[in-house]
Amino acid sequence: MAEPEAPGACGDEAEQDAESPTSDTEPGASGDSDMELLRNLLSRTLGLGGEKPEKVLEELTLEGVSRFLQSDRCKNIVCMVGAGISTSAGIPDFRSPGTGLYANLQSYDLPYPEAIFEISFFKQNPEPFFALARELYPGQFKPTVCHYFMRLLQEKGLLLRCYTQNIDTLERVAGLEPERLVEAHGTFFSSHCLRPGCRQHYGLRWMEERIFSSLVPRCEKCQSVVKPDIVFFGESLPSRFFTLLQSDFQKVDLLIIMGTSLQVQPFASLVSRVPTNTPRLLINKEKTGQSDPLMSLMGFGCGMDFDSEKAYRDVAWLGECDAGCLALADLLGWKKELEELVKKEHAAIDAKARGGRGKARGGPPEPGGGGHEARGGPSEAGGSSHDPTP
Repeated sequence: MAEPEAPGACGDEAEQDAESPTSDTEPGASGDSDMELLRNLLSRTLGLGGEKPEKVLEELTLEGVSRFLQSDRCKNIVCMVGAGISTSAGIPDFRSPGTGLYANLQSYDLPYPEAIFEISFFKQNPEPFFALARELYPGQFKPTVCHYFMRLLQEKGLLLRCYTQNIDTLERVAGLEPERLVEAHGTFFSSHCLRPGCRQHYGLRWMEERIFSSLVPRCEKCQSVVKPDIVFFGESLPSRFFTLLQSDFQKVDLLIIMGTSLQVQPFASLVSRVPTNTPRLLINKEKTGQSDPLMSLMGFGCGMDFDSEKAYRDVAWLGECDAGCLALADLLGWKKELEELVKKEHAAIDAKARGGRGKARGGPPEPGGGGHEARGGPSEAGGSSHDPTP
């Protein structure tokens, strides 16, 4: 699974967990930053407070973005990604009608599809989640063109951070450095005992062995259930998410949003945190993140503006995410480099699998051509994003 809309992620996604210190407040959040966000919303939606934002793109097209990206003004790029960047790897998204994960859970006898990623339901009945995990576990998927495009941004010193909703760990497999990665909805890479007084840590292979033995994983110290560190509905997002966004979204020169429907909060709200003159590129099957001025002023929606007369910085490239990344790489003169990187890394993954180093279904990923990791968790629909918080 790629990004199971962080179970604390979707409209009614309460990202609160009594066992987590981040359940009631956002770590690193401050009154000043909230006021700055409000000023940005007022300025953008009503034209109040401050001068007209500077237009930094020559044209609101992919070509305009590519020229800006190659300029001296673009030094810090933030990527926001969801399930749509992993669907070409064979990982289903969560909400696409007919093909999405939520549309195919009848065999689990759930009260409603999202229950499989709700922490309260999981604590009472963990079996359905672990049965699903056997079908969607890491190890059989390779990173996509999108993942390796971000790897190129990193190698060229342009990637400030990748914020991912996905729990499939394919960013790690593609070679993104842990410091450059914020797994907003958690990951299968590690697991912890649910008992507050224990919280024993377990690795990917330990969890894998138990899941594929059809056992509910239980702590070796206290026998409580052990859960992968993906964010379920009803849990708080990682403190790293709240801490880094405070500085990252002040420094960002270009925001690239890929494969997400921007329906899951608080992740979706990040697009409104960038400075008012920061260009925002959406690569997705459909336009998303748009909202009317009143809703944006109230803090709902993301205020993306692709089509109005006032549009000055938002660009939408519509289609498959891999195709969008290849189109942008072509304009940047990186297409051959990107294609060769994908070919080389996929060959290394295949060779490792044939050599039997790393179990058939996975093992910790080795940056730059190593390991098969897992997919994600519950995710958004419309081919947009994979995030564990449904």
